[in-house]
This record gives sequence, structure tokens and C-alpha cells, in this order.
Amino acid sequence: MRKLSFVLLTSVLYTACNNPMIYPETKKDNTSDVYYGTEVNDPYRWLEDDYSKETMDWVTRQNKFTQAYLGEISNREVIKERLTELWNYERYSVPFTKGGKTYYYKNDGTQNQSVLYQLKAGKEVEILNPNKFSTDGTVALGAASFSKDGNYLAYEISSAGSDWHEIKIKDLTTGELLNETISWVKFSGIAWQKNGFYYSRYNAPVEGDEYSGKNEFHKVYYHELNTDASEDVLIFEDTANAQRNFYATTNKQQDAVLVYGANSTSGRALHIKRDKWKAFKTFDTGFDFEYDLIHTDGSIFYFLSNNNAPNNKIITVDVEAKAPVFEDFVAEEIAVLVDAKKVANGFVLLYTEDVVSKLYMVDENGENKQAIDLPGSGTISSLQYHEEERAVYFAFENYTQPNSIYKFDLSTLKVTAFKTPTVDFNSTDYVTKQVFYTSKDGTKIPMFITHKRGLELTGNNPTFLYAYGGFNISINPNFKNYMSVFLENGGVYAVANIRGGSEYGEAWHEQGTQFNKQNVFDDFIAGAEYLISENYTNKNKLAVHGRSNGGLLIGAVMTQRPDLFQVCLPGVGVLDMLRYHQFTIGWAWAGDYGRSDDNIAHFKNLYRYSPLHNVKQKEYPATLITTGDHDDRVVPAHSFKFAATLQENQQGNNPVLIRIDVNAGHGAGKPVAKQIDEWTDVWSFVFHHLGMEIKKN
Repeated sequence: MRKLSFVLLTSVLYTACNNPMIYPETKKDNTSDVYYGTEVNDPYRWLEDDYSKETMDWVTRQNKFTQAYLGEISNREVIKERLTELWNYERYSVPFTKGGKTYYYKNDGTQNQSVLYQLKAGKEVEILNPNKFSTDGTVALGAASFSKDGNYLAYEISSAGSDWHEIKIKDLTTGELLNETISWVKFSGIAWQKNGFYYSRYNAPVEGDEYSGKNEFHKVYYHELNTDASEDVLIFEDTANAQRNFYATTNKQQDAVLVYGANSTSGRALHIKRDKWKAFKTFDTGFDFEYDLIHTDGSIFYFLSNNNAPNNKIITVDVEAKAPVFEDFVAEEIAVLVDAKKVANGFVLLYTEDVVSKLYMVDENGENKQAIDLPGSGTISSLQYHEEERAVYFAFENYTQPNSIYKFDLSTLKVTAFKTPTVDFNSTDYVTKQVFYTSKDGTKIPMFITHKRGLELTGNNPTFLYAYGGFNISINPNFKNYMSVFLENGGVYAVANIRGGSEYGEAWHEQGTQFNKQNVFDDFIAGAEYLISENYTNKNKLAVHGRSNGGLLIGAVMTQRPDLFQVCLPGVGVLDMLRYHQFTIGWAWAGDYGRSDDNIAHFKNLYRYSPLHNVKQKEYPATLITTGDHDDRVVPAHSFKFAATLQENQQGNNPVLIRIDVNAGHGAGKPVAKQIDEWTDVWSFVFHHLGMEIKKN
């Protein structure tokens, strides 16, 4: 490969956007590793040093190359204008009560970050405005938690999308910040008890190692108000196991603290300490099950758990018993129980059945189950109980209805709209249907397909297929305002609920993990083939997208079946499966992936599908890789090395580009302006390579 001047790049190379690409030069070296007798070359390992001058120069050159290409695509500004219009609507969170006061988050439509308000005498009172943290919106609000009396608000902030957070404390009676900042907080909550709160953090990393170094020896601390962070009390740690995380929470009465221990992304040990106990008691030392606290009644603790129940159930335990035993309270069902809320007259239960939300009530004994009528077919989230109103508020959305807030009256069992946004998108013009297609091994996989009413199945419709497939995460119907641009211009939007997620409980998750990981890729490939066979589209009109673990998905399927797709969009992906566990929190993903240093079987399995290691000299689809230079969850080296390898080996005319968002991380807290910029680039690339013309609204 040879370097091409950017003057020539913009004036000659992109006149057609179809000539063979001459990419910015990427140095290769002779780095390699030997795994169980197999030598594996890693010539671009130097790109793992994210902040070396050499890597930053490479980032600059690649970004210039990508932006020059995208800049030649017509209607790019029209796409940006339309996205800006679609983002500009009021968005509310579900209201919640703390200290007898009602709060919610609101975005007026143009703000980079949502603002926290208190509802006082029918008027909005601004409590915390993250847009004032920075001029460009790149300092974002993380977890926020009120003291029991509602007089203090402790909250996390992060810069440039980093997982590293700081905790600050605001006195809500004076409106002033306390002179107390807690640093190096990561993967933490804020759990109040008495005159302070519990939180989790690591020791300060070695200078220069903040974004790519290993995260080890996670600890739980207690911070008391009006004291310096250096005086915080260590509550829980494990000095023998470096790669475990610990998370603390308290019950509503704040007379007990629970510490969960985890060595992967699913399954947690359970430790409880009541005020009158001198030490923690351990109720589960393993890492096989989840325990989400729902309610405490004296010494009886209620948990939502998958303990011997892959689809979840509610269990109780008397924590004061000499030999505590978990007992069933609401038994497991075929549907997946995803949330539960204790209310005055029983429990509200949220299930998913075939990836669609269902809401039920049971009485104080967990019996007499009643179904609640919902506003449609879609996804419920964020159940919030308002005790004084005897009501539960929740959010509801689907692929064509934006996130709306509803009120469930516990006295009448009726659901009514509370806040419904006005969006510049006519949802009645579109339809969503759910289909079930057959994967390679015969498993039926659900998929939602959304498009304009009256769409003709010509086999030539531009189609955008998305999936995730991992970490027990269910991809439920939700509204993405940026998808409206694609739908308005004749696109078909498909979401495949492939294995690896929790759509059908823990069993569905396990069928897509470790030695079963190929099922995930087979499910996705079968979904693409279904869309083609049913005449929605053809391979020249099909774009595929996934982020994070979904970025791995796209990397794997495009290296296994490059003939099947026209456009591939791997975002912030895990793409080097042999070394992922060596960066930041990567070791915690081994429960889903296995590790190359576990044994030869795991090495062979990972090597077989690792996107980085399966790039050959052949023609790949038009590819736009996206990442953030401050991503300290899935470090950008994954994307850097994958891009360099693809550019080296690409045959034919399809471009392989990488878009590196500067001063951005994995995605959480990304300001609206940056989201609009990113989707402008993505849609420009997709529209160009699918042969789509954007219609002005």
C-alpha cells in the first residue's frame, strides 16, 4: 500500500466513489504469538497503543480519508437536516418519586443531554442540567441517586464517553455542590444508607493506562457526607481474585446492604448485611444465578431470580433463619419475567412473550394473576411506583411509536396516556409484523419487519438488518428516530432476535455462548437469507448493522458470508477474539466467549470465528467501521486492527472505511450533536451503496 496525498484524494479518487481504493498507509511488523503450537500473526498490534503519536497520526489520516469519501456523496446535507428535524422533539423519562417529591428527565429536543427536573406545584424546577457540565455536551450524567430524605443528590459524571466516572454531591436545600469528589469510579451504583452511600471503584490506574489497562480488584466503599473521599471506608473486596466486580445496593428501608459479586456479565454471588449484623452473610457463593431485590418485609427478602428457573421467578428467603432457604413465591412460566414491582395491593409483573411486553397484577400472596390491557404491542420499561397516587408509571414504545409515558391506576387497573411526544414522523404510514424463520439447526428465530404500508415485495427493496445476540440482552421493539430516514425513503427495517440474548430466558442465552457462539452467526445469516427468499430484498440491497457484541456479529458474518451483503456496519465491535480479555473489562466477557488462554478447545473455537483472524484476500462488502477514540469498554484497537487488515486484503472496488469519533467512547452519554453527525455519515454511506435517493420531507 502507498500513501496518497489528500489533495489528490479529494480531487481525483472520489469523482465516482467506485474506483479501486488506495488507502492510507498502515505499517506492518512481525509481531506474532503461539497458541498451543499454532503461530498467529498480529502485524498491527502497535495500533493497540491508542494514545501513541504513531496511532493518533494513523487515526487522523484514516478520518481524513473517510470524510473525503463521504463528502463526495450527494444529499449528505439533506440527510443531516432531516435527522436534525427528527431529533427535535420533547422527550421525557418516566416520573419517579424520592423524598416525597416527583422528578423526571426531559430533553427539549435540541439539547445534547437530558435535564433533571422536579415537579413542584405543577411547575418544572431544574435540579441538574448536564448541558452545563461542558460546552460540547461530551461530559455526561451517569447514575444519580437521592438520599432518603431527598435533601441530597449524588451523581456520576463521565467525560468523552469513558466508563471512568466521578461522583459529585449536590445539596438540594442550598443548590450548592459539596466539596467532595470521588474519582476512579467504574461499573458502580450509588446506594444511600444513613448519612452517606455505597459505591464501587478501582484503585487509580497507572498514568497513561486509563483507557486500555486492565481493570482489577474492584472494591465497594462507603462515603459519609461532609468527609473527604480519602476517608471512605472499605466495605467489600476480594484480594484473592483480581477479576471480579462488586456492586452494592440497599433496600427501601435502608436497613440492609446487599453486595453482588460477579466474575462475568451474568450470574452473581449474593452477600447481605443488616444493620444489626456485625458482618456480611453469604447466601450464594456461586456465579450461576441472578438476584434482583424487589422488596423486603422484615427479615423476608423478595428477589427476581433465575435460580433454577431460566425464565425467572420470584423467590423469598428469611435472612434471619439459621438455615436460610430460597422458596418460590411466583413460579416460573413459559414467558420470561423481566421485572416486578411491589405495590400497595400486591405486585406488578412485567413479562415478555415472544419478545413483546405483557403486564400483570398478582395479590400479596403472589396469586390471582390478572392481565392488564396495554396501549398496543411493544415494549414496556422503567416501572415506577407512585405510592401516594396508587399508580405505576411506565414507558411504552415499538418500532413506529416513540417512547411514551403511561399511567397504570392500581384501583381501576386502567392504563392511560400521560406523556406522548409529537414527532415529525407519521407512524400510521408504517406497519410492523413479526415473522419466525428457521436457522441452520432448525431453531425458529423471531424477527420484526417494519416498512411502509402497501410495500410491494419486488425483491429489490433496500433493507437494513440489525441484531445483537449476546450477554443475555433482549432486543425488544423500540423506536429509533434515526431509522425514520431510512423508512421514509422506502427502506425495510428488520430486527432479528437471534440466540445469545434473553428473549426466551437463560436457555436462549446459553445457546449463543462459548462453543455455541456459531449459532448466533448462523441465526443472523438465516435471517438475511429469509429476507431475500421472501422477496423483501436481494444481496445488492442489503445492509447489516450491529454494535459492541453486535459489532462482533457483523465482523463474523461478513468474513463468513461476504457474498450475502452489500453494506456492513460493525460498530464499536469486539473483533480480536484472541486478545479481547487483555483490555480493560474484557475479561468479564469470558462467560459468553471463553478465553484463548483457557485451553486449546477454546482457542480453536475463538480462532475459528474471530473476525480479525478470518480476513482473506477476497472482495468484502462496502464496509464502514465505527468506533470512538476514548472507548475504554471495547477498546478502539479492535476496530483499528480490523480496518487495517480489511484494507490490506480487500479485492475489488468496495470501500473499507473507518470512522473514529474523536473525544467519544462506547456510546453511553454521547451528545445529540455527535449522534446526528454519526448517523449522517452512516446513512450517507448506506444510501449511496444501496442506490437510494433521499426525498426531501
